[in-house]
Formats: sequence, structure tokens, C-alpha cells
Amino acid sequence: MWEDYKGLIKQYIKREVKDMKDTFMQRKEDVERNWYVVDATDKTLGRLSSEVAKVLRGKHKPTFTPHVDCGDFVIIINAEKIHLTGDKLDKKVYYNHSGYPGGLRERTARVMRDKYPVEMLEKSVKGMLPKGRLGRQMYKKLFVYAGDEHPHSAQQPKEMKV
Repeated sequence: MWEDYKGLIKQYIKREVKDMKDTFMQRKEDVERNWYVVDATDKTLGRLSSEVAKVLRGKHKPTFTPHVDCGDFVIIINAEKIHLTGDKLDKKVYYNHSGYPGGLRERTARVMRDKYPVEMLEKSVKGMLPKGRLGRQMYKKLFVYAGDEHPHSAQQPKEMKV
């Protein structure tokens, strides 16, 4: 009886090892990175941010691996022309604390869009990336500019439709 049980265990282990060999895992050395440029003119903040976060993570690729940074570089231009729906311009509040007593700073989305459009978009995309060192590594591949000019033309970025 013990011999039959032992044979079943061997068959099960062989099947498990075979199945694991078929799973593809991307290695960080084999990642091919592309450059994309996105025009944020009249795009909704959250919808644009989620698409950009997806590309930064690499979830648009068939070789996506959760524990490897396999995403692409993304350039966002015209951040000052981003759009928010409903009353969010006046009701959405961004909080920041200096670390000192009484150092809480509050800004509405209208103030952020008018004075700090780059930080507004960066904060939105960063919140949709994984937390930890992998997310910080992915975030470094994001470049946001308020106007329609960017210094990355040497990388020949492709236009990304959102």
C-alpha cells in the first residue's frame, strides 16, 4: 500500500515540475523598453492616469511579470490642459504636510491645475502604481511637462492613443 502511495506522489511531483516549466517569467535583462508620448489636452485626469500607469507597469505587454519592472517610458505633454469632471475642480482637495506643527497645506484641484499641473498629474499616476521599491522604479520612467514641448525627441517616442 505504501508503494502505491509513493508512486502517486512521484507522478504528482513530475506533473507539477512540468507545468512550472511552461510558465514564462520575464527577466529584467531581457526587457525591451519603448518611449510613448501622450497629449493630455482635454483628457480626464483619472482615465489618463490609469492608462499611463498600465503602460508604466508593463501590463499592456504579453510578457508582463508582476515582480519585474517591464514597463515603458511615458512622456505626458500639455498637463495644464487636463480636465476634471463634475465639481471636482472646487471640491477635490490635495493635502500636503511639511512635518512641522501646523504645517498642513490644503489646495483645491483648481489651484493645483492652474499653478502646479505637473505635480497634479504625477501624484495621480503615482497613486496607481505599486507601493514599494518596484513602484518607485516604475515611477522614474514618467516624465510630465506643462507645455507641448519636451526634451526627449532623441528617443523618438511613439504617440499613444488614450
